[in-house]
Amino acid sequence: MAGHSHSANIARRKNAVDAKRAKIFSKCARAVMSAVRQGGPDIDANLKLKYAVEKAKAENMPKDNIQRAIKAAAGDKTGDAFEELVYEGFAPGGVGILVACLTDNRNRTASDVKHLFDKRGGNLGSPGSVAYLFDHHAIFVVQAGGRDEETLMEVALEVGADDVEAEEDVATFLAPATDFLAVKAALEADGFEFLSAEIGYVPQNRIALADKAEAKRVVDLIELLEDNEDVQTVYANYDIPDEWMEEWF
Repeated sequence: MAGHSHSANIARRKNAVDAKRAKIFSKCARAVMSAVRQGGPDIDANLKLKYAVEKAKAENMPKDNIQRAIKAAAGDKTGDAFEELVYEGFAPGGVGILVACLTDNRNRTASDVKHLFDKRGGNLGSPGSVAYLFDHHAIFVVQAGGRDEETLMEVALEVGADDVEAEEDVATFLAPATDFLAVKAALEADGFEFLSAEIGYVPQNRIALADKAEAKRVVDLIELLEDNEDVQTVYANYDIPDEWMEEWF
């Protein structure tokens, strides 16, 4: 879920995410296997695989699990081919949502995603209806480790990030998508502990939700979407008061 106070939301929801660790690992494994089937098992020659492995590592997926996924995909040339899809839609309050999926059956996934939008008062949009509201970035959410905002800004300049947002000892670094590997390596060298690392979408502006019930419907919709096995990541441009998020998570 990527929206207002992304750093704080990641930290606040970490315990809830930990309870779904097996599902997260399953999604990471699917991304790794898809990359292998598209470009082979050599991580140095397959950039998509390298991205998938780095994201899995940031989610603390065990190295053995990652290697098993690579070997399984390399040894099964007849396995289902996964397709990358991004669905666009609107949640209550006009909040824009992008749903990044990896699926072996686009008809099933499209039906599931539409059903979930309908179930929580949203609606699935047409291609291009939401994407223009977001920018494509490398996104790194890390433990700030006691570093203040000024220090984090200095780090951002040093590692080649475009921006950094800090809150509650958690920081989010944004960098060009093409610099994902270099910036991640630089942050690792600086000793940062990752909560997540991905190439994804960041809202250009956020929609403030003043009605608590409406805000909860937005959060519930995103939670439902994230729980679907074909959904890799959900991005949204909501702005929800921190005290409500603290109450729900």
